[in-house]
Amino acid sequence: MIRIGNGFDVHRLEEGCDLWLGGVLVPHTKGCVAHSDGDVVIHAICDALLGAANLRDIGVHFPDTDKTFKNIDSKLLLAKTMELVRSAGYEIGNIDTVVCLEKPKIKELIPTMQETLAKVMNIAANQLSIKATTCEKLGFVGREEGIAVYAVAILQS
Repeated sequence: MIRIGNGFDVHRLEEGCDLWLGGVLVPHTKGCVAHSDGDVVIHAICDALLGAANLRDIGVHFPDTDKTFKNIDSKLLLAKTMELVRSAGYEIGNIDTVVCLEKPKIKELIPTMQETLAKVMNIAANQLSIKATTCEKLGFVGREEGIAVYAVAILQS
């Protein structure tokens, strides 16, 4: 059986915060404001995986009201998500993500993100696509007030 899930995450950007994307610390003056480390790429992927497996969403499993998850490395959330997905009898077919941000340009970091996340999920790097786009200076992303990520996951049982 093949199952498809989609995920979406958005975070506000603020001066002085770290910018974690795809498990990689990205050099930039702004970073994500969040309960965890704010890695929107990982959060969107987790939601896509959980949705495909019909296991609700990231907020159900890792609520921002739980101090356990305060400043947590999102790679740990992804690893736990993979445990849940595999316990439900699924393996990843592939994941496709789109990162929407004006700055910084992340094209050169995408292979490192793919390798980092593939290792956490115990999949081949070519099973994970990460693409980046701007919003042509439109909306909160265009004004560099925030970042948004869309993810789609295919699971196989």
